[in-house]
Amino acid sequence: MHPKIKKFIRATRPLYRRDLHAELGGQTQSGISPSAKEPVILLFADPVSGPEHGYVDGEQADGFYHYTGEGQRGDQVMMRGNKAIRDHTLTGRELHLFQATGKGKPITYVGEFRYEDRYDADAPETGGGPIRRVIIFRLKPVAAVTRAAQGDIKKAKVDSIEEVPVESCNTEKAVVEPSRELYESERVESKLVQRFIAWSRSAGHEYKRFKIVPRGEGKPIFSDLYCKENNQLIEAKGSVARDAIRMAIGQLFDYKRFAPAKTKLTILLPECPRPDLVELIESAGIGVIHEMNDDFVVAPQK
Repeated sequence: MHPKIKKFIRATRPLYRRDLHAELGGQTQSGISPSAKEPVILLFADPVSGPEHGYVDGEQADGFYHYTGEGQRGDQVMMRGNKAIRDHTLTGRELHLFQATGKGKPITYVGEFRYEDRYDADAPETGGGPIRRVIIFRLKPVAAVTRAAQGDIKKAKVDSIEEVPVESCNTEKAVVEPSRELYESERVESKLVQRFIAWSRSAGHEYKRFKIVPRGEGKPIFSDLYCKENNQLIEAKGSVARDAIRMAIGQLFDYKRFAPAKTKLTILLPECPRPDLVELIESAGIGVIHEMNDDFVVAPQK
C-alpha cells in the first residue's frame, strides 16, 4: 500500500477529501480521481448524493464492490477516469476507495481494490433525465475492507416476468424535445393510462403490467399495460411526435421477448398520429389505440 495512504488511514482525526488531495493530488470534484503526483487512483462513493446521478455503489453478494463509472450525461464511455480504472495494473497505479457522507463532511476509507471486470447497466442522467448506459466496475478487495453502505444491484440469474398491479404515475420518462428544456411526458402518459383503464373496465377488460428482470440485469423494466384475457401488451405515450412513437416501438419489442407467445403489441396515444407515423407503426405489426372526444378508438390491426 502506498505510504501516504497508510498515513491517512492511521490518523485518528477525521479525514477530509481536501486534505487527501492536498497530499496526493487528483481532481477534487470527480468521483474517479487519478493522481499526477503519486501512483494512485482515488475513488469516491457517496450513498447520499450518488443516486441523484444514477450511481448506486456497494459491496455485493459476489464479494466484489460494484462501482459506477464517471459521466453524468449520455452513455458512459471507456475514457478518462473509466479507462484509468480498467488499466490501473498496466499503469502501476493502486485503486483506493473512500466513502463520503455529503459535501464537506468527513470521508471514510473503504479499502484498496483491483479491477476484475465490468458490465453495462441502465441508469438515469443527473437530475432525472433519460435512461442511458452506465459502466459498472467489479472491484476485488486487496485485503479486508471497511463495511460501507450496501448497493442494491443484484444481477438476475434467469429471466423473470410477473404481472403486477397498474400504479399511478407508472409510465417511463420520455424526452420529447431534447433541444429545448427537458419535458417529461410521464404525467401526461399516466393520466392517459388511467382514463383508458376506466374506459376498458366498462367493456369488461382488466389490465395489469409486466415487471421484467432480464437475465444478467440488476434492475426491472416495466411495461405500461397487459391484458391476459386478450394477450395484449400496450405501451402508452403522451405525445404523437416521431421520437415518442419510435421509443414506444422499441419498448414493445423489448418487452415482447419475455411475453407469452403471440402477444399482440399496441401503442396507446392521446390522439391519432399523422399518416406517415401510422404507416411506421403498422409496418412493425403494431396496433394503435388513440383517444378522441372522451372516447377511445381501436384501429384495426393489420
